[in-house]
Amino acid sequence: MDFRYAKREDTALILQFIKELADYEKMLNEVVADEKTLEEWIFDKQKAEVIFAVVNGKEVGFALFFHNFSTFLGRAGIYLEDLYVKPECRGKGYGKAILKRLAAIAVERGCGRLEWWCLDWNRSSIDFYLSLGAEPMSDWTVYRITDDVLKSLAK
Repeated sequence: MDFRYAKREDTALILQFIKELADYEKMLNEVVADEKTLEEWIFDKQKAEVIFAVVNGKEVGFALFFHNFSTFLGRAGIYLEDLYVKPECRGKGYGKAILKRLAAIAVERGCGRLEWWCLDWNRSSIDFYLSLGAEPMSDWTVYRITDDVLKSLAK
C-alpha cells in the first residue's frame, strides 16, 4: 500500500469519500459540501489536507485532517476530521496504516497530538481505536454552534 496527498484534480474523489462516510454514519442528508467549496477550502485556502491510501493504483481509503493547537503543549497537533476505508477493503489493515501514516506526519511536523471524534454507537471503530492505545476523552463534551445561531452570536 502507498499513500499520496490529494491534488486539486482529486476534489470529486474527496467528495465521493465524504459522501460514502456520511452514508455509513447515517448522516448523508447532512452533507452540503460540493466540489467548488471543497476545492476552495482545501486547495485555495489550504485549511485541510487529504491523504489517500492506494492499493494497486486504486484509492481504498482516505483521511482528511488539519492542524489544531494545544496551548498546554504550546504546539500544534493534528485533528483527524474523517477516516474512511471502503467496505470491501476493511479488515486488511488499511485503517491502521492510515492512522500510522498520520502519526508519522504528526511526529515529522513536531506535533504533540493526533486526535479525533468517534460516534458513540460505532463500537467497531471504538474497539479499533482502543486497540491502538487511543484514550477516550470522557471528561470533555463537544459543543457546537451552527447556522442561524452562529450568525446571531456573531452580531
